[in-house]
This record gives sequence, C-alpha cells and structure tokens, in this order.
Amino acid sequence: MSKTSDERGPMGPPPPPADAPPEPEAPPYHKEDERGPGLLAVVRETVVLVALAVLLAVVFKTFLVAAFYIPSGSMESTLNISDRVLVEKVSYRFGDIEHGDVVVFVHDEAGAEPAGPSNPVAGFFSSLGQAVGVVPPSDRDFIKRVIGLPGDTIDCDGKVIRNGQKLTENYLPAGVTTTGCEETKVGPGELYVMGDNRTNSQDSRAFGVIERSDVVGRAFVRIWPLTHTGWLRRDR
Repeated sequence: MSKTSDERGPMGPPPPPADAPPEPEAPPYHKEDERGPGLLAVVRETVVLVALAVLLAVVFKTFLVAAFYIPSGSMESTLNISDRVLVEKVSYRFGDIEHGDVVVFVHDEAGAEPAGPSNPVAGFFSSLGQAVGVVPPSDRDFIKRVIGLPGDTIDCDGKVIRNGQKLTENYLPAGVTTTGCEETKVGPGELYVMGDNRTNSQDSRAFGVIERSDVVGRAFVRIWPLTHTGWLRRDR
C-alpha cells in the first residue's frame, strides 16, 4: 500500500549533514563596485555616433533634402539675407519644373575657374556646414524663381512678358517693375530665371538661360528665422 504525503515526510531537498561546513556568505553589495565603461569605450562610441551623424547629413544633402543659406538680397522680399530654406531633391526626379518654382542651381561665370577648397579637410567641413544651412553657399550656388520653361519666349517692359502675355506676379511687392530683358527664346533643356528683387538680382537677364541639369532642387519651405517661417508657393 502506498503512503500518503504526510507519511512520506516533508517534500524538498534533504537537509545537509550535521558535520557539513557552513556555506560562505555573499559579500555585501556596494554601488561603487559597479564599473562604468572605460574612457576608450566612451571615445569609441562618440566617434561612431559622430560618423553616423555626418554620414546621414551627407546622404540627406546628396539625395533628399538640404538646408540652404540665403547669401544675398536678390530674392527679397520673399527671402531675406541669412534666411534658411529647405531644398528637396526628389520631386524633379519624377516630375517637371513649373513656372514660379524657387530653385537652387549651380552656375559658373563664363571664363571663371570654379574656386576649390584650400584643402580637403576645410572643403569637407565647409560642405557639411552648407548642408545644414549654417555656412553660406559657394559663389557658384544661386537661388532664383523660374520664369521661363522650354518653348517660352521671355521679354519685359515694366512687367515680365511671357509668350506675348504680361504676367501677374503676386510674389512681388506692389509697384515693382521688371526691366533689362532681351527677348529670349528658351530652348530644350533650358530655364529662364529671375530673382524677386528685380532691381538687384543677377539672373538670366545678365547671364542668360541656365541648363536644366544645373538645378540642384526646389526650395519649398523657409525654416529660419522662426518668426518668418512658411511655405514657398509658386504664386506667392
């Protein structure tokens, strides 16, 4: 006959023999015994984080979005000196440039050699600063508004005349006049651009049409100063 649990005795491990040595006690816990990461590990992690941040900035600048520092008054009063805008580089990969777009492009003056950085390190940090909008762009970078697309004929007589029609440009202050144009037929792969500050802008009236391939991207929003933020619209 099987025994009941009471008859079998208490459950659990058997008690140690009477002559067994006592188990050693665990040493007391002290927080200062915990060791933090060494200096080398901290430096290594910092370097990795900085490298990742730089890599992300370069990737964003190259393929997606870059900040742009407004270096001159050629787009006043839409954009003022030292304003910052974001320039996106995606939409023109899939769509077309339209009248009124504010674009950033690269332009080299005829006969002038592009200025290069004094050394690679200075060039890298200058490029990185330009990518986040804390350093003014190079003399080759411009920001203007697209006035003429391929096939358009541009002229002006106080107002911009496009294909024989005077434009109503709501993004200009009242009373602004546009002069200094020579009648220009915009060819395939070309753009005619102007600054909104028509009396103080070096644009297609001075250097002619630009190549569509020189466009870096479209400025779509002003992010600085905080009191002057807003979207950049084609009609304003």
